[in-house]
Amino acid sequence: MNKRQKRMLARIAASAVLLVALNFVPVEGWLRFACYLVPYLVIGYDILIKAGKGVRNRQIFDENFLMAVATIGAIALALYEGSGDYTEAIAVMLFYQVGEWFQSYAVGKSRRNISELMDIRPDYANVETEGRLEQVDPEEVAVGAVIVVQPGEKVPIDGVVTEGSSTLNTAALTGESLPRKAGVGDEVISGCVNMTGVLKIRTTKEFGESTVSKILDLVENASSRKSRSENFISRFARIYTPAVCAAALVLAVVPPVIGLLSGAGGSWETWVYRALTFLVASCPCALVISIPLSFFAGIGGASKAGILVKGSNYLETLSRTKIVVFDKTGTLTQGVFEVNGIHHNEMEDARLVEYAALAESASSHPISKSLQKAYGKEINRSRVTDIREISGNGVIAKVDGHEVAAGNDKLMDRLGVSYISCHSVGTIIHMAIDGAYAGHIVISDVVKPHAKQAIQALKAAGVQKTVMLTGDAKAVADQVAGELGVDQVYSQLLPADKVEKVEELLRGKPEKARLAFVGDGINDAPVLGRADIGIAMGAMGSDAAIEAADVVLMDDDPLKIPKAIRISRKCLGIVYENIVLAIGVKLACLVLVALGFANMWLAIFADVGVMILAVLNAIRALFVQKL
Repeated sequence: MNKRQKRMLARIAASAVLLVALNFVPVEGWLRFACYLVPYLVIGYDILIKAGKGVRNRQIFDENFLMAVATIGAIALALYEGSGDYTEAIAVMLFYQVGEWFQSYAVGKSRRNISELMDIRPDYANVETEGRLEQVDPEEVAVGAVIVVQPGEKVPIDGVVTEGSSTLNTAALTGESLPRKAGVGDEVISGCVNMTGVLKIRTTKEFGESTVSKILDLVENASSRKSRSENFISRFARIYTPAVCAAALVLAVVPPVIGLLSGAGGSWETWVYRALTFLVASCPCALVISIPLSFFAGIGGASKAGILVKGSNYLETLSRTKIVVFDKTGTLTQGVFEVNGIHHNEMEDARLVEYAALAESASSHPISKSLQKAYGKEINRSRVTDIREISGNGVIAKVDGHEVAAGNDKLMDRLGVSYISCHSVGTIIHMAIDGAYAGHIVISDVVKPHAKQAIQALKAAGVQKTVMLTGDAKAVADQVAGELGVDQVYSQLLPADKVEKVEELLRGKPEKARLAFVGDGINDAPVLGRADIGIAMGAMGSDAAIEAADVVLMDDDPLKIPKAIRISRKCLGIVYENIVLAIGVKLACLVLVALGFANMWLAIFADVGVMILAVLNAIRALFVQKL
C-alpha cells in the first residue's frame, strides 16, 4: 500500500467515524449543516476540486462531475426541505471513495505483481578494477568492457562469455524453469540469473540497447497501443456522460412541469431527488477502469509466460487468428543443419566439403555454418576471394584460385552446369569447380520436438488453416509438412515470394478472420510486417525480432503460439464479460431509479459493487499458467 492509498484510507476512516458520531450529537439548523459539512469535505474535497478543474478546462462530463453534482444537489435538497438529513449525500461520497480506493489498490497490486513477474532489471554490474570488483550502474558500462557475474546475480548486459562456465536461469525471459548452460564463447543476454559458476562476460551492447532494456520498454509502452474495445469505451464515455446528464435534467424538470400543466401538481422534490440518484447510478467507473485493466493484466500474464505482446490491439487481433503461416527453418525446425551425405564425381569427400566451407565462409546462414562445422578446421579466409552471394541461389567464390560455385539447382542452371539430381531428402548443395560439376552435399534440418504438438494445439484452439512457407526443395518441404500435419505448404520461395504468398492468403481469407505469420524475426521482417499479426519465434536477444514483430516469443518453443492465442482469448472473454456486466447492471439500475424503485443508497451500492466485481474479474487475466 503506497502513501496515497494510506492517506485515502485515513480519510475514509475519519469521515465514517465523524458521520456515525454526528448521529448522536443533538444539533439543529445551520450548526447541524456546518457539522455535517466537515465529514463531507474530508471525504470529498478532491472530487470537488477535480470537478471544478474539469469545468474550467471545458472537460466537464466525467465521474467527478457526476458525483459532485449529485451530492451537492442532495445537500441542497435537504436544506430546501429543512429535513437536516445530510447523511445520504455524505454516505454516497464515502462509498464512492471506498470503491475508488479499492480500485486503486487492486490496480496497484496487479502492477506490482507484473513488475515482480518481470523482475529482470539489473541493479548493478561488476567491473574488475585493480584486482577487486566494483559495482557500477549498468548504463555506465561501455561496449567491449569485461564484467563479472557471480552466482545469484542477474546478467546486466548482453555479451559473450570469455572465462568460466555456469548454468543460467532464463525463467523471467522465457517462462521456462529449465536452466541453460553457458561457457566460453557463448552469447548470453541480460535478464538471465547466473546460478552456479562465476562468469566473465565481454559486453557487446550498451545497456540501453540490451535485451533487458528492450523488453522492459516494450512491456511498459504496451498500454499506448489501444485495442478496439478500449477505443470503444473511450468513445462510449464521451457520449454516455453528457447523455445521462441530459437525461437527469429531463427527469428533474419534465415530470413536474407536466404535473403542473395537467393540474395534478408537480412534486419537484421527488423528481429532483430521482434525477440526482440517476446521476449517481450512471457513473461509468466500472467500464472505464476494468477494460484497460483487463488488457494490462493479460499482457502482464503473457509476459510471465515468455510471450511479449506489444499492445492490447495486438492481443485483440491475436484472439481472432484463424490462419497461421509458418516459416520453416528455425520456426518448425531447429535450424541446426548437419551434413549427412556427400555424393561426388572424382573429388574426395573431405576436399569437396573443404571447398564448400571456404566458399560459404562469409555467410552466417545455418547451412553455411553446418558446412564449416563438417569441415572441422579453422577457416583461412586468405584462401578465399571474390565472394558473390546470389539471393535464393547460392555462392560463387574463388578458392585457391579456382572458381567454386556452391548452391541449389537454380545456381547450376544459371551457370549452365549439368548436375546430377539427388533423391535423398534434405537440402542439396551442388558444387561446380571451374565450371565443371564436382558433386553435391546433402544437408538436413531437424524438426523441433514440440512442432507437431503445436500444430495440433492450434487446430484445437480453433485455427482453421496452417501453412508453411520455405525456400527449401519441394521434397524436403513436403516431408516436413506431412510429418507435422501442416495443411498447406509452398516451397522453393525467395523472400519476396513469401510476401506474395501471404498477400494471396490475406485476399482469400474470411473478412473477420486474422492471419498470423510466425518467423525468426531476422530474415522474415517484410512478411512479419505484412501479416495481420507478426510473431517472432526463437527471438531471445534478437533486436530485429523485437522491432519487426507484434508478438515476441522469448524462446523457440512452437507450443507458445497456441498458448498466446489462448491467453488472448481469455483476456478478450474477460473484457466482454465486464462490458456486459457493467452496461447491463447500469441500465437496469437507471431504469429502476427513474421509475422510483431505487434510492441513492442502492444506486451507489450498485455502482461500487459492479466496479469491484469488474476489477476482480479483470485481474483474472493475469493468471495464465494453466492455459
